[in-house]
Amino acid sequence: MIRKLLFILLVVTIHSCSVFKPIPQPEREFRGFWVATVVNIDWPKNGNDAIEKQKLDYLKILDFYDDLNFNAAIVQIRTAGDAFYDSDYAPWSRFLTGKEGQSPNSDESILKWMIDEAHVRGMEFHAWLNPYRATFDLKTEILSPIHDYNLHPEWMLKYGKKYYYNPGIPEVRDRMASVIDEIVTNFDIDAIHFDDYFYPYTIKDEVFNDSLTYNFHKLPNQSIDDWRRSNMDSLIKTSYTTIKNRKPWVQFGVSPFGVWKNKATDPNGSDTKAGQTTYENLYADPLLWMKEGWLDYLIPQVYWSMDLSVASHRKIVDWWSLNSQNTNLYIGNGPYKIRNNSDKAWDDPKELPKQLNLARNTENVKGNVFFSAKSLMKNNDDIVTNLQKKYYKRKALTPVVINSGTNSLKNIELKGIEENNVFTDLIFKNLEGYRYALVYPSGKKKRTEYSIKKLLTKVIVNENSSISIPSEISHHKKYVALTFIDYFGRKSEPVIVHLKHK
Repeated sequence: MIRKLLFILLVVTIHSCSVFKPIPQPEREFRGFWVATVVNIDWPKNGNDAIEKQKLDYLKILDFYDDLNFNAAIVQIRTAGDAFYDSDYAPWSRFLTGKEGQSPNSDESILKWMIDEAHVRGMEFHAWLNPYRATFDLKTEILSPIHDYNLHPEWMLKYGKKYYYNPGIPEVRDRMASVIDEIVTNFDIDAIHFDDYFYPYTIKDEVFNDSLTYNFHKLPNQSIDDWRRSNMDSLIKTSYTTIKNRKPWVQFGVSPFGVWKNKATDPNGSDTKAGQTTYENLYADPLLWMKEGWLDYLIPQVYWSMDLSVASHRKIVDWWSLNSQNTNLYIGNGPYKIRNNSDKAWDDPKELPKQLNLARNTENVKGNVFFSAKSLMKNNDDIVTNLQKKYYKRKALTPVVINSGTNSLKNIELKGIEENNVFTDLIFKNLEGYRYALVYPSGKKKRTEYSIKKLLTKVIVNENSSISIPSEISHHKKYVALTFIDYFGRKSEPVIVHLKHK
């Protein structure tokens, strides 16, 4: 009997340990989360909150995902013709300040602070814009006098219970280019990001009344559907060009609706039965955008469960894997559905882990992004623990920016070392063009590669070409190896530093 009990105990112990046994983790993997600000979905919790509370709430989100070893925050800074920063082209968002057009009660740039806080944690900051949604509802009386609805009513079309910018008007596309250029010029962002709202999702018995614009701007024999798609193509191409002309290392990414076309309407489509598609309803053609090289990354929103009959996560991920080119492909996951959806597959705590396993084992897929930030932060502790111990046990570098070329930054030289009780500052001759430093334990002799498994810390490169290593690391190591990551995500040759202790 005792032997039998011991055997059972051994089996249970082995099984319980295997549940959280880490699986092989790539050195580079995009691990992102969307921070939705429209109607205060994720942050701020209320536009009327004091700026100090808003900051604390934002840091809670960053720290939560930092603990999970995520490396990219995709933060919505334009929700509906508004802005989360001081702009020449849009009023302050009411979702940030409580009243549209009212500036925050602070002399500090809230967006710069948000970007800096992401960077100091080793995270990329992707500025998420909704390009063509002009209002979130029909309460136009609450809009600022400088909102485009009031300044340019000729740009607006009512559809359903919102107003939209008319994508067929060239001046509207020019305005978006100006919005993008302003952000890229004034802020140290890592990417501009569009979500899935191009032309609006189709509403039964509603008409998107752009016929006059179509008749004026169409090419000979061009259908309205093809004309609308050409407008989206122009937006994407112009956005990409605007970004790269200003700062070549800033990425441009799009997160389209997960189904391009159903196979029933196009043999090249996915084996799905989606009620709407990104090509036919939203007039967006990400396959063309990838082919033309207008994107740095693509994140199709595959928010369905693994084997849902009408839109299988498994089948859609496989389809995007086979149809992606010239871009980094990440998968958008929907943890907001966990234990909160009519599809009962989401009641299974293994659903999200299955999707992560699929992504890691599918060719061309280089990471995942979760919608939305708050989804894992409440009532899902068991799933978070599983992710933390099994899937995201270690840090990972983000993928290198597509078409970034070779790394021409060389000759990194140490100028000096300054120590205090908190940090050891390493001052270098020139670190311009580098974003982060990776710190590894080392001997006197340099190796060609250092495993991410041995990473001691990832620190930001300061403006004065220095880095600050926490004293609990530097005071216990005689030598460290440093690898620097540039703005494109490329790694430098390792540098060995002999730490001088008092």
